[in-house]
Amino acid sequence: MSENRSVPRRLASAAAAGAGVLTLLTACGNSESAMVELAGLAGAPAASPTREPAESPTRQPGASFDDADVAFAQMMIQHHRQAVEMADLAETRATNPEVGQLAAKIKEAQQPEIDTMAGWLSEWGEPETPSPSPTPSEGMGDHGMPGMMAPEDMRKLEAAKGAEFDRMFLQMMIAHHEGAIEMAKTEREQGASPEAKELAKTIETTQQAEVEQMRKMLDRM
Repeated sequence: MSENRSVPRRLASAAAAGAGVLTLLTACGNSESAMVELAGLAGAPAASPTREPAESPTRQPGASFDDADVAFAQMMIQHHRQAVEMADLAETRATNPEVGQLAAKIKEAQQPEIDTMAGWLSEWGEPETPSPSPTPSEGMGDHGMPGMMAPEDMRKLEAAKGAEFDRMFLQMMIAHHEGAIEMAKTEREQGASPEAKELAKTIETTQQAEVEQMRKMLDRM
């Protein structure tokens, strides 16, 4: 008789446990906590909750760049190097002190900018020298760069002396600066690198002021 009486008690305990589980599910719905509790009561391992995939890391603001930035740095390095070469000639050929002073100022400003842009290209994994343009635009010199002097122009400047050199230097440097200003404006419109666009703004402002200065110098000659 005692064994028969224990059967209803076991059934009642099981029913109570089932009711407890049902109450838990009703209170928590389909939440992850309910799934864990249910699995624990059943003796099965709890399923890991599903997570959304982590977002891919974004590029740091200072590291962002695009093709326009690369082209700007590559071409402006070559452009600046020619300006430095012209300034070097003025150190020994200019007879007007103001021309010599301006040449030294140009060299002092543009060589550090060359170093800065070369550093960017190294960080970006890009070469310093751009690929030659297959069909250079008329009047745009090497690599389609506006204001770039042709080799024969550089030879003429190297051969000039005295006042002739001073005038030729100013005329060529004005054209050279105007080309750099054009390239800087393109970078500011199309570039993505904040640093490159800021340098383009500096180039545009500085060289425009120098163009105006050189035009006044030519008027006095």
